[in-house]
Amino acid sequence: MVLRDVRAGVRNEQAIAMVIESLRASLGEKLQTGQAFREQHAHTTTYLTAQLPDAVVFAENADDVKAVVRACAMHGVPVIPFGTGSSLEGQVNAPSGGISIDFSRMDKVLRVSPEDLDVTVEPGVTREALNVYLRDTGLFFPIDPGANASIGGMTATRASGTNAVRYGTMKDNVLALTVVTADGEEVVTGTRARKSSAGYDLTRLFVGSEGTLGVITSITLRLQGIPEKISGGVCSFPTVKAACDAVIMTIQMGIPVARIELLDEMQIRACNAYSGLSYAERPTLFLEFHGTEETVAMQSEQFAMIAEECGSDGFRYTVDAQERAKLWKARHDAYWASRALRPELSALSTDVCVPISRLAECVAETHEDILANNFLAPIVGHAGDGNFHVLVLFNDKDAADIERVEAFVERLNRRALSFGGTCTGEHGIGQGKMSFLQEEAGPALALMRSIKQALDPKNIFNPGKILRSID
Repeated sequence: MVLRDVRAGVRNEQAIAMVIESLRASLGEKLQTGQAFREQHAHTTTYLTAQLPDAVVFAENADDVKAVVRACAMHGVPVIPFGTGSSLEGQVNAPSGGISIDFSRMDKVLRVSPEDLDVTVEPGVTREALNVYLRDTGLFFPIDPGANASIGGMTATRASGTNAVRYGTMKDNVLALTVVTADGEEVVTGTRARKSSAGYDLTRLFVGSEGTLGVITSITLRLQGIPEKISGGVCSFPTVKAACDAVIMTIQMGIPVARIELLDEMQIRACNAYSGLSYAERPTLFLEFHGTEETVAMQSEQFAMIAEECGSDGFRYTVDAQERAKLWKARHDAYWASRALRPELSALSTDVCVPISRLAECVAETHEDILANNFLAPIVGHAGDGNFHVLVLFNDKDAADIERVEAFVERLNRRALSFGGTCTGEHGIGQGKMSFLQEEAGPALALMRSIKQALDPKNIFNPGKILRSID
């Protein structure tokens, strides 16, 4: 298996030229074909080869999106949605060329209903901007994948992150969507009601579809009340297994932890150097509890007892907002901290997710694999839901090194599948994990192909992602 050499699709140069000419006439300067624009909209944080679109449309409203989809559908030209470009599996690449739709100008909060705890936004709104907007309402949107991703991109990739153990993932927090379908028309997939048994659940069909079934133009989200009190803390353990055992016990005892993040000793070393910290260089858990002053104190003490039983050196926690912000800033900077260990090397970021009862075993085996192969590969994970990430640093000029790293990724994914898990908890399939999806889904992959064929018969929506071909 060669992960890096993504396949190039078949290009229709004449059709692409006709679409660009048509959109230039109708959209004017919203369409850009300059090399710099095209390169910016193929960049990702993956190590997959960049594949540039032929043009970028900076959509300002749903009518612009409809115009792009209709022109591309008429000529069979690909449409690739683009949020902030933080994808990790090549989701914004254009293997057959085509038109990238940039949503950065569709960044309005359309409606907030504080009494119903919901909000409707355009897809270009970022999660940080949304929470700034909501601050005076006493509400917040809890999904935090780390990067300041767009809500549209988070919806398309079924994002989750550090708060998922308490608040769920995007599939749990999206109430309804508007989506431009293959005929260039908008459909609404749901209502603001908190539950419904009316027909197929189209909302969750599009959540996680990575732009392969339609283009999202608005999202209605659940909101949460800002907690009265938040406590955050950190504790280290003698082994990765001991840290994972503490996570499992915490979840099984029903302690309502909001965040519980695992960093192995190499990741802690990187964070110390990058963020000016002085944590013990041992496997470490970062935690956060939300609630009243009394409940967060009680939950923190309950966890402290679990941590002690698992060999921790002691759980230190604080309700001071600045101290907590420093702790979580270090966690969110983990990717860049890892890169800084060896800046001259390239990085391959991958993730898997397993049932919580198998987390300790899966992480421990992965850690042994890293040590046995002498990899520089920090592990960090959303341990409360069994999801962890590995960032492997390697020499991308050395064919043997690439082969070793890709063999490791293959072993990691198969290990997760053998434990009853999935090949990706957060990153999505994109281009990089199509082979693993085939192993995971088995015969169900044919059903996915049928859905793709029914909703996108000309294969214009982000082709070459999730499914290799609909032929």
